[in-house]
Amino acid sequence: MNIRSETSTDLAAYPHRWRALAVTQLAGFMSLLDVSIVNVALPTIARSMSASVAQVQWVVSGYALAFGLVLVAGGRLGDTLGRRRMFLVALSAFVLTSALCGAAPSAGLLVTARLLQGVAAGMLTPQSSGLIQVLFHGAERGRAFGIFGATVGLSTAVGPVLGGLILTAAGGPEGWRWIFYVNVPIGLVALVAAWRLVPSRRRGAAPVASQIDMVGALLLGAGVLCLLLPLVQLDSGGLRRLWWLFGLAPVLAALFFRWERRMARGDRAPLLDTRLLSATPGFPAGAVLGMLYFVGLSGIWLVLALYFQRGLGYTPLRSGLVVTPFALGSTMSAAVAGRLVVRYGRWLTVMGLAGVAVGCAATAVVLYAVPAGWAVTLPLFAAGVGGGAVISPNVTLTLECVPPHMGGAAAGALQTGQRIGSAIGTATLAAVFYHVVAHSGRYQSAIAAALLTAAGFVCLALFVAVLELRFRRHRELPAEPDEASVAQADVHRA
Repeated sequence: MNIRSETSTDLAAYPHRWRALAVTQLAGFMSLLDVSIVNVALPTIARSMSASVAQVQWVVSGYALAFGLVLVAGGRLGDTLGRRRMFLVALSAFVLTSALCGAAPSAGLLVTARLLQGVAAGMLTPQSSGLIQVLFHGAERGRAFGIFGATVGLSTAVGPVLGGLILTAAGGPEGWRWIFYVNVPIGLVALVAAWRLVPSRRRGAAPVASQIDMVGALLLGAGVLCLLLPLVQLDSGGLRRLWWLFGLAPVLAALFFRWERRMARGDRAPLLDTRLLSATPGFPAGAVLGMLYFVGLSGIWLVLALYFQRGLGYTPLRSGLVVTPFALGSTMSAAVAGRLVVRYGRWLTVMGLAGVAVGCAATAVVLYAVPAGWAVTLPLFAAGVGGGAVISPNVTLTLECVPPHMGGAAAGALQTGQRIGSAIGTATLAAVFYHVVAHSGRYQSAIAAALLTAAGFVCLALFVAVLELRFRRHRELPAEPDEASVAQADVHRA
């Protein structure tokens, strides 16, 4: 039976909301997984296609760059056109571009397909958070964001493992293509399920063009590009050639916020309502916390891979298996944390961040003393348990006061900060690792220095969490509206 109610008046009690959540998380897992899964296939791709160093780098960095550029615009389109509609369009584009990546006959076309795939993923990802905002309320919302956090944590950590398994199973010089092809059947299943299970709304009477802030989208995209491009081009001298873009980024950001305030004063639809930053309790602190956390967390997978593969001579698959304790710990705790966030609030993220910082520091000490993968099982598991208590509770607490009709744009802004944090963290930790190796020649010293740097960034996020905890004590959060009134307001925004 096709469940696509156009006239439902109680989306908060939509009977298939948990099935709809499962579908959106499957699609979100694929899009986030493709940030990291390709890393293990880069040597094979380079040999198979005789690709240059720059082309190989862009296979990874081009996807991440395009992903980050369109997140806020994708969220705003979901708010305007309907999240189900945008989810189906973006997922269709992701499936198509995945097939194009797998079939690419040359390195140049592969890079182009990856850029398009990144755009599709950036349009797809905010719809999941936006749908959670509409379909779930109260304790159920915390549980739903717990599942969302588990998806983010699992996709981040298991990419290298799955990539290694696919390459091993496919074999041959063209086996890397299955890293992309595997998205096609999974994506088609998700499309059919989403068509049946995700609720929709009627198109509004206002012209679509009047609801899209193109100037704001261009200003924000240009600002994010100025921040990310030098970082994703780090290995080919991006910081040396493009450092001046860092100075242009705050200018574009100032112009963006000035334009958005002008749009709001003129009673027009802004890309990102500035009231999210000025009048939405918890959103600014949660966004900064999330960005700092991803600065510390995202880069550790690259430096650990470098250490295990170059320093200890592990295969990509073995290297990926070593870090699975983090993925297991994160997945286990994220779902539990989603249930506990209503009771413990910001204290949960404080404890989680402390666990991640201690786990990263312990991993650094252990690898410096014992150069073996088995030795980091417990500290990485502990860090993963802490990480699972950070992502989903922080998303829940950051978005709890955001009006549902701004849920997509807010989720896009939150995830844009995470993507910027990921780029900064990956560049910073890689720079620390390479610098120590170049000067000391010891991989053990390099991995210890990089992991301690990651722990330092996590401690900064912990500082922000403690400050936010104190601020929350001095303000009253708005009472959770009853489900009927929320549904009446949200039925036109799903």
